[in-house]
Amino acid sequence: MKELEERIRREGAVEDGDVLKVDSFLNHQMDVGLFAAMGREWVRLFSGEEINKILTIEASGIGIACIAAQEFGVPVVFAKKSRTKNIAGDVYHVEAPSFTHGGVSDVIVSKRFLLPTDRLLLIDDFLANGAALEGLIELAKQAGATVVGAGIAVEKAFQPGGKRIRAKGIRVESLAKIKAMGKGQIEFC
Repeated sequence: MKELEERIRREGAVEDGDVLKVDSFLNHQMDVGLFAAMGREWVRLFSGEEINKILTIEASGIGIACIAAQEFGVPVVFAKKSRTKNIAGDVYHVEAPSFTHGGVSDVIVSKRFLLPTDRLLLIDDFLANGAALEGLIELAKQAGATVVGAGIAVEKAFQPGGKRIRAKGIRVESLAKIKAMGKGQIEFC
């Protein structure tokens, strides 16, 4: 998606350790108009798939997923990275390592919100090593739900996540795919 790539070129900053900072428009301060355009693009890409729910993981994917869900006209479920007092009863649970946070999180969703009849679109801001998406895929599997595909804002194609997820037979539609990046330089696929 050219609009997203241009924003990354203009405002993105490459930091040490393969970190791309896009916090001025994507995952800290959020450009909701850009999110709506991204949602419309995923609607186009996944047309005819009969998606009835979007599943994401906290925290950075929530804003994007909400606006995308508005474009699809479906609800959003977000997996929490820890059990809280407001999640009572049975939950689906998986452990997922985090590239950004460097650690392992307990990822949970209440069984009330993921059903065997669900046709899920997974949405996230980044795809690097694929652990977050693998966690969401496992939660969907536990629920007996169908994963229609994954909509990713930014995929770091030089890291193994996209290849791993696609090898599982999951359709991945990334709106900006980065081939390589270094100080002051970002190359798109």
